[in-house]
Amino acid sequence: MKKVPQITLEQAAAKVNSGDVLIAGGFGMTGNPVHLLHALAETDVKDLTYIGNNVGEAGLGGGRLLRNGQIKKAVGSYFTSNREAVAAAQADEIETELLPQGTLAEAIRAGGAGLGGFFTPTSAGTPLADGRETRVINGQQMVFIEPLRGDVAFVRAWRADTAGNLQYRMTENNFNQAAATAADLVIAEVEEIVPVGELDPNQIHTPGCFVDYLVQAKVTLEDLGSSASVAASDKKVDDARIIMAKTALAELQKGDIVNLGIGIPTLVADYIGPEDGIIMHTENGMLGVGPAPEAGGALDYPVNAGKIPVTALPGSSYFDSAASFAMIRGGHVDVAIMGGLQVDAEGNLANWAVPGRPLLGVGGAMDLASGAQKLIVLMTHLNKDGSPKLVQSCDLPLTATAAVDTLITEFGVFRFGDQGLRLTQLMPGVTLADVAANTGASYSVELENNDTAA
Repeated sequence: MKKVPQITLEQAAAKVNSGDVLIAGGFGMTGNPVHLLHALAETDVKDLTYIGNNVGEAGLGGGRLLRNGQIKKAVGSYFTSNREAVAAAQADEIETELLPQGTLAEAIRAGGAGLGGFFTPTSAGTPLADGRETRVINGQQMVFIEPLRGDVAFVRAWRADTAGNLQYRMTENNFNQAAATAADLVIAEVEEIVPVGELDPNQIHTPGCFVDYLVQAKVTLEDLGSSASVAASDKKVDDARIIMAKTALAELQKGDIVNLGIGIPTLVADYIGPEDGIIMHTENGMLGVGPAPEAGGALDYPVNAGKIPVTALPGSSYFDSAASFAMIRGGHVDVAIMGGLQVDAEGNLANWAVPGRPLLGVGGAMDLASGAQKLIVLMTHLNKDGSPKLVQSCDLPLTATAAVDTLITEFGVFRFGDQGLRLTQLMPGVTLADVAANTGASYSVELENNDTAA
């Protein structure tokens, strides 16, 4: 069995050259090769193309490279979590390329698998498909994506043996498993290095043939940024939102696999009990998400897609981001519940971008909106200026076309289908006249109860 060299952080950083394409694992600061990135930030390497889900946080991970001006271009799915990345993009100090999160994961996986690219339904009909080849396959419009491959990949693992075999811990796998296959030179920083034979072959996630060098480095709370500990909840809760969340829960069936988006949808989790039999999925690599712990952080618990520490229910499982989005695209997630900026009469959804602002964060929204078997949107009925969010035709950049099955607002429940847009339920205290006066889309009224309001 070959022995993979163990080197120092400084030696690892010296293997990266100016102008290189660098792939970095991690989701937020979880599973982030922060020590390798910080060592690289101590060098004079510049003009890097940085490929990763996000560019760390301000001054952390890739965020330190960004702060130093070492990144020329960033390719990822969600840059808005780093305010310095947003400022750099707005000032044209870096070039950015935005990909849906599942597309990014699969593009890296394809690069490591020696594939020439792939077609995906994600982003079809949206601005992210502009300039890309599209074709109809099996009756569905799909977008061609080229593979991503780097000169160097930095990955973070929990344990390694001296042959370079890697194990990831909980949701720290995320983009690391694909990144470890997709570069000419792969350097893994790990918590612990053990002799060959001490790792159970059944528990190895990345075989040593992909890994060129090992660096031992311990993660500290300071390395985890916003995921270091459970933070106080900043959920906006009022009676209307509680009713919306409980109405959404009533749409779910026992045994459903459900993904919750950020915003109002996160409230749904507060009302799910063991008796409901709902299985929660988070796109960064976990099935069987439990409630937030009372204390602790990402050193102790997995994190969800909001980078918040959560518990794991009995029967839960962990996997990498490419597998997670294969679940979504493959129709293995029953229901996605997400927020919206606009929904129109055709069931089109816009929830990720506003004209005039840089397109810097899409995350997994496009994958979930087009891939889940059922899409429920929870959003306030009106904008802050009083204009309707339910419109005849979206004028904001689309997330997915003809994807919404059910819309729940503080005014009522709307359903989409062959019979068009239908109002099927009024919220307490709301009248048909209220809905008519505040809705910009054409709809029919087919209330599913007998309490029709004047």
